[in-house]
Amino acid sequence: MKKLSALLALAVIMHTHATAQAIDVKMKVFIDALMKKMTLEEKIGQLNLPGSGDIVTGQAKSSDIGKKIQEGKVGGLFNIKSVAKIKEVQRVAVEESRLKIPLIFGMDVIHGYETVFPIPLGLSCSWDMKAIERSAQIAAQEASADGINWTFSPMVDICRDPRWGRIAEGSGEDPYLGSEIAKAMVRGYQGTTGKYNNNNIMACVKHYAMYGAAEAGRDYNTTDMSRVSMFNTYLPPYKAAVDAGVGSVMASFNEVDGIPATANKFLMTDVLRKMWGFKGFVVTDYTGINEMIDHGMGDLKQVSALALNAGIDMDMVGEGLLTTLQQSLKEGKVTLAQIDAACRRILEAKYKLGLFDNPYKYCSEARAAAEVFTDAHRKEARQIAAQTFVLLKNQNNILPLQKKGTIALVGPLADAKENMPGTWAVAARFDKAITVLEGLKAVAGSKANIVYAKGSNLDADAAFEERAGMFGKDFKRDMRPAQEIIDEALNVAKDADVIVAALGESAEMSGESSSRSNIEIPQVQKDLLQALLKTGKPVVLVLFTGRPLAIKWESENVPAILNVWFGGSEAGYAIADVLFGDVNPSGKLTTTWPQNIGQVPLYYNHKNTGRPLGTWFEKFRSNYLDVSNDPVYPFGFGLSYSSFTYSDIRLSSNTIKAGQAITAAVTVTNNSAIEGKEVVQLYIRDMVGSITRPVKELKGFQKITLKAGESKTVEFKISVNDLKFYNSDLKFTAEPGDFKVFIGANSRDVQEAGFKLL
Repeated sequence: MKKLSALLALAVIMHTHATAQAIDVKMKVFIDALMKKMTLEEKIGQLNLPGSGDIVTGQAKSSDIGKKIQEGKVGGLFNIKSVAKIKEVQRVAVEESRLKIPLIFGMDVIHGYETVFPIPLGLSCSWDMKAIERSAQIAAQEASADGINWTFSPMVDICRDPRWGRIAEGSGEDPYLGSEIAKAMVRGYQGTTGKYNNNNIMACVKHYAMYGAAEAGRDYNTTDMSRVSMFNTYLPPYKAAVDAGVGSVMASFNEVDGIPATANKFLMTDVLRKMWGFKGFVVTDYTGINEMIDHGMGDLKQVSALALNAGIDMDMVGEGLLTTLQQSLKEGKVTLAQIDAACRRILEAKYKLGLFDNPYKYCSEARAAAEVFTDAHRKEARQIAAQTFVLLKNQNNILPLQKKGTIALVGPLADAKENMPGTWAVAARFDKAITVLEGLKAVAGSKANIVYAKGSNLDADAAFEERAGMFGKDFKRDMRPAQEIIDEALNVAKDADVIVAALGESAEMSGESSSRSNIEIPQVQKDLLQALLKTGKPVVLVLFTGRPLAIKWESENVPAILNVWFGGSEAGYAIADVLFGDVNPSGKLTTTWPQNIGQVPLYYNHKNTGRPLGTWFEKFRSNYLDVSNDPVYPFGFGLSYSSFTYSDIRLSSNTIKAGQAITAAVTVTNNSAIEGKEVVQLYIRDMVGSITRPVKELKGFQKITLKAGESKTVEFKISVNDLKFYNSDLKFTAEPGDFKVFIGANSRDVQEAGFKLL
């Protein structure tokens, strides 16, 4: 039976490969014929991706962009929404331009379309690849129903500096987990058949490359690192997306090796195309070409030529390629072959999407009415969101709350509807988002009395609060003195049995251009929290954030902390589900949480120094005078209403050879009376290498469900491939020697065993 199954699987693979080859031949013939008809101006026009600009329904033809579309000077548009608008613009392209080449329509569908899921950093904390893939699948279904066929997602930048606001858009600090999530997101958006149905859209992996390592955590800043760090830590998630068949790649804003990524031939050609074999197209980020002028790389004509020479295919918004390439071609600064190659890649993407067969493939009023922001999708968003929350502390089992008595809900995030979807939720129906107040009242019903007070403003600084409330997410600032607002909350809470404090960041305190030099909870909110604790009543901190925060004081003084990120459209319901125990929390951190900003960057898979710290403090060791090297919460950490224990590790062998594998197993037991989920994590350490190696690296994980009192054996297969790394020659290799294997509930609390690679 196994042999038959293997043969059937091989047959399917061979058939799929043969079909793909046939499509490639057909596509080549079609595009060869089309490009023979194209003028130089029309070829360059395909490289132009303007924003939707002034286009509104009924004005496509008369708009400036509409005229360029008629002239064949536009390859696609982005962030234009609705079937009606997109159909109208597409009609101009395919009925009024000379060659009738359809447009591609992109949008920032980052963590959902109108049904919004948790921010990507939150999603990553589910450690549930099926749930993450499903979130992308629903996003693709909704976006495609509304005319969109291309998303600028997934964002897979590894980040070890929580000051960087865009950490909210990624999957944390680990390359292995980041790679698994990258593949899941690509599958969700594009499907798994290799063919785009009308409910699949093209993904765009970003920001290539190393954008998450910008100096000082400041957006758009310089990135400078060794090639060893690039290949071992930062590049793997991009490569994983390419291996998964991602259709497009977006260049990053930062420079690498002194050259902006948008003009970096090493990244765009040597690595992406030659080393990894990427066949899709590369688009710049917003005005990425033009911004190289300020980098000091030349005028618009010079930097546009640099971008094309590096391997850029499409220019987002800047129109540098559109307006300068003809002159650069005359001057010999670029070649016609380069322009043709870029044009061909964009035409191939449109062909693969099926737009030449049916330019209106993604324009269905019926689908838009039936498949966007549905009750079924919102139900799934609620379920997935609840899996992303991380229980950081639960002293004396304050949680779950009982559905009885009086519960005081306090804080500026408690009734902040527009903030629930989080940053980069451009298509969200903010007016339909569910607040914590709404969620608690709905889930508790008539069984508990929910009382509410704002308690504080988001921040004492009105100007800061205005910046943190951009895009219609303001907090309707309370102009009374801070103490008066606190006193009102204390009065509301005086008869409560328990206090729930909804505090932290606003949605726009993280995300693009939202770097922070202070990653603590704003002081005005801390003042409120301290006043609530002084009442002597049990306090639960529901913490909103788009990044790891420095909450050392809170971790020591608040009895219960539930980190909820920004949970999307159904955030309030999902938060209430977990607070009341209808859902047992199972999220695990995908970033390390520091004690203070001075510890940053802080990450679990660091290397030892020649003077590693034993215990804090030791003179002439690698440590601080004022704080230990430990995080407040380590990578992989997260509590549950259940309690789990791990047995010792059992290895199938103490040695491994090339071509072989060994098995590492543990028994995990739920010692509680509550069914729960646990993320069992496998880490490996290479004890001696030709280059220094991290103290441990994530190499596997399994999310399991255990009933009350149940035990399960969890097995991990370790192959030689799991032991490979890029050495100083950038050769991907495994070196013989001793290894340690760790299995546990997080990167700190693990069981340990050892084996040898022969």
